[in-house]
Amino acid sequence: MNDQRFVVSDVLWQRLEPHLPGKVSDAGASAKDNRLFLEAVFSRVRTGSPWRDLLPTLGNWNSQFRRFRRWAKSGVFESLFNAMSSDPDLEYALIDGTIVQVHQKATGAKGGLRLRPLGARVAG
Repeated sequence: MNDQRFVVSDVLWQRLEPHLPGKVSDAGASAKDNRLFLEAVFSRVRTGSPWRDLLPTLGNWNSQFRRFRRWAKSGVFESLFNAMSSDPDLEYALIDGTIVQVHQKATGAKGGLRLRPLGARVAG
């Protein structure tokens, strides 16, 4: 899995793997290919595309979506973020959609800017 298009390098995987569900030490069945799943999640984050547009090489989109929902509901991503947040190299990887919305609103989309130049008078 040392393909250049992948985000999860061997070094990064060694740090992430202990914090993920489905390890041999966990009760129940082990998760199938957590590394490929994380690649799918990072791919969605990078492209902003819907799950249905997930590349087939990253697994079945519906299976990856269902696992994403399970992990989100059970707090896996939050605990992963807390475990990895001290690593400054991962600051770029965990960005949510609120940043995009802030930029759209800050540029005055929908109705334009409501600010007036300093000293401008209101028309009467």
